[in-house]
Amino acid sequence: MRILIAEDDEALARFVRQGLEAEHYSVDVFPDGEQARIAASEIDYDVVILDLNLPKLDGVSVLRHLRSKKPSLPVLVLTQRTRVEDRVQCLDTGADDYVPKHLSSTSLDILHIRTDLVAKIRAAAQSRKSRPVDVLARKPPQSHSENQNRGDRTTPVIVALGTSTGGPKALQEILPLFPHDLSVPILIVQHMPPGFTAPFAQRLNTLCSVTVREATHGEAILPGVAYIAPSGLHMSVERVTDSRTIICLDPHPEDYLHIPSVDVLMKSVAEAFKNLALGVIMTGMGSDGAAGMQSIHRQGGLTVGQDEASCTVYGMPRACAELGILTRVVPLSQIPAQILNATHYRRRA
Repeated sequence: MRILIAEDDEALARFVRQGLEAEHYSVDVFPDGEQARIAASEIDYDVVILDLNLPKLDGVSVLRHLRSKKPSLPVLVLTQRTRVEDRVQCLDTGADDYVPKHLSSTSLDILHIRTDLVAKIRAAAQSRKSRPVDVLARKPPQSHSENQNRGDRTTPVIVALGTSTGGPKALQEILPLFPHDLSVPILIVQHMPPGFTAPFAQRLNTLCSVTVREATHGEAILPGVAYIAPSGLHMSVERVTDSRTIICLDPHPEDYLHIPSVDVLMKSVAEAFKNLALGVIMTGMGSDGAAGMQSIHRQGGLTVGQDEASCTVYGMPRACAELGILTRVVPLSQIPAQILNATHYRRRA
């Protein structure tokens, strides 16, 4: 596997390079954006790690170039930018994931960066390693009880969606496909660095017919609205009455790898809505969401997984597929149709 690092901080670049070479990756480092752009155009890299603050050509311009020339190439962004406009610009260019630079009064927390980056690069690179060009959507074997109850399946009234690496770009592809009069709410957990979820929701809201916003504690859940869990807070639901459900945000429990956690959201939705829940698991590393999707599946809800061919990282959907809990496995582009068909959407005249 061959990795490109575009980073002008020599100490950070060397430290990250050592970590990747210890994983047996071939690593090329470029200190400015123009060199990185030329190399990435000429060489078939498996993953690009891109700092946004680069001399000669900034990282955003490099990323735009890569997205036009090599749209399927995984790009992970290193950023310490704090302005909302800069975060929106990062999201708009279609990076697959983000690793924040943590600054202190004395030094850069490069150990944390390398740990996070190595894990994400390993996942992205291995996912791309043997991906088939075209894979038909596969439907996993179903249990006898599921076959028996298929005819009695009810119409979902809520959608819980979980995603991580590759998710920002994937969500920007599918959420604009939903109509403004969507009959169900969509609750989304997207693993992102602190400070990114609010501008991400605002950016999506400008692209979509449905309303997209960062969730707030205690607000009522409405159909036709997509709620994105804030970074650092778990999102769950409380069904106050049959017709009123509210969002609950809480930093506890703290013993989850990710906060917010897909599992916390989906377990809550499964408990509150039973077989009226629809769970969707999309691109991402790790297994967050597997336990939550299993809860929805056990309650008789519908479960949809993104297929391997369309994932940036086939980790979270793979964990669910291996448990045999997915009712449908489809390409990313077909996920909106699955939700619209399940909820019996009919376009108004």
